[in-house]
Amino acid sequence: MDKADNDRPSPERSSLMARIGPRDSKPEMIVRRMVHALGYRFRLHRRDLPGTPDLIFPRLRKVIFVHGCFWHRHEGCRLTTTPKTRAEFWQEKFSRNVERDARKEDELRSLGWDVLTIWECETRKPDILRNRLLSWLEQKLK
Repeated sequence: MDKADNDRPSPERSSLMARIGPRDSKPEMIVRRMVHALGYRFRLHRRDLPGTPDLIFPRLRKVIFVHGCFWHRHEGCRLTTTPKTRAEFWQEKFSRNVERDARKEDELRSLGWDVLTIWECETRKPDILRNRLLSWLEQKLK
């Protein structure tokens, strides 16, 4: 196998990654159902806002991002694994994701939005997540 072959993902990996969509993921649906059950109404994926937040509360000037621990590199999380093949490619990709996330969050804050990031692993503890969401949604914008 020459270097060129090592630079390309296998067809199986490529097919697997292509099926991962940017919205309506299981963690996002958990957060949406929970917020709705708490009595809050929201908009989804407004493309006119930096980073296209997952949930938007226009009246409250608040947005929520639901991040996958793998793609967005949740520090210290066991779900933040790195593929063994093409490690350099993945490191660069993950670095760009983290930088972009921080930049978009800063842009939103500078526009007067309050930003909350919910990590995929946090959706596995519903009681803690519910309390965190409720506390954040009830908090007045500074």
